[in-house]
Amino acid sequence: MTIADFLNYLQYERNRSVLTVKSYTEDLSAFEAYFKNLSGHLSWESVDSDVIRDWMESMIDKGNSATSVNRRLSALRSFYRFALSRGWVEKDPARQVSSPKKEKPLPQFVKENDIDRLLEPSMWGDSYKDVRARTIIMLFYETGIRLSELTGLDNSAVDFINRQIKVTGKRNKQRIVPFGEELDRQLKAYMKLREEKIVGDRQALFLTEKGERMTAVQVRYEVQKNLERTCTLKKRTPHVLRHSFATAMLNHRAGLESVKKLLGHESLSTTEIYTHTTFEQLKQVYTEAHPRA
Repeated sequence: MTIADFLNYLQYERNRSVLTVKSYTEDLSAFEAYFKNLSGHLSWESVDSDVIRDWMESMIDKGNSATSVNRRLSALRSFYRFALSRGWVEKDPARQVSSPKKEKPLPQFVKENDIDRLLEPSMWGDSYKDVRARTIIMLFYETGIRLSELTGLDNSAVDFINRQIKVTGKRNKQRIVPFGEELDRQLKAYMKLREEKIVGDRQALFLTEKGERMTAVQVRYEVQKNLERTCTLKKRTPHVLRHSFATAMLNHRAGLESVKKLLGHESLSTTEIYTHTTFEQLKQVYTEAHPRA
């Protein structure tokens, strides 16, 4: 049994493309080189599941992504199914091997000093658009609410006496999110200016210059345009500010359960991804600061 038999089958019977055949050639040759290096007694017929798992682990240790490892495992599975159908092997060792899970990318967040610089009063003018944009960014960062939650806010949702906002989240579930003194002042300044300058919807919190409730597209544009003034992230969205809120809370010793409630997550596992972000940040600080790192 040789790889060439399988490749001929792909090319001439299954009419696979030249690139596909080339990819299978490289993947199968890599595995063959691996098991022959382990032992000269190993062959395609005698390889077992443990050898395949060891191969996968070696690839991951060398920095290969889960996607790359899965592609090679898929090639191996196809090869052994073919060999089994031809009676060249008695069992398929790749069948019992689980694919490595793809890593979820860690949520991106804006650094605290970048947010601090952006929210400095000196960075903004006194026009309605400037005051509104600063208020929106501050509200996202200081409460962690979603884009849809912000655009759905009415004036009645803001409780200045108790400094809290009633937010309507997914599946119309409501939660109360507190806010601080700085956002209190900013919201009051924005609402005062809005009453002076804008005529229109008297229910919605954030209005366009025409007096209409702001849409998600309009809010996203304002956030992206202004974040790029101090932030170097490629992704500059309201959701990044939500990530930034959660990361900042955990970095300043907030409990995971509390952050979960503030974000409106149903499961603690959803919130836990931010602990990975803070840990990565700690690792970076350690690497940069420790003399023996």
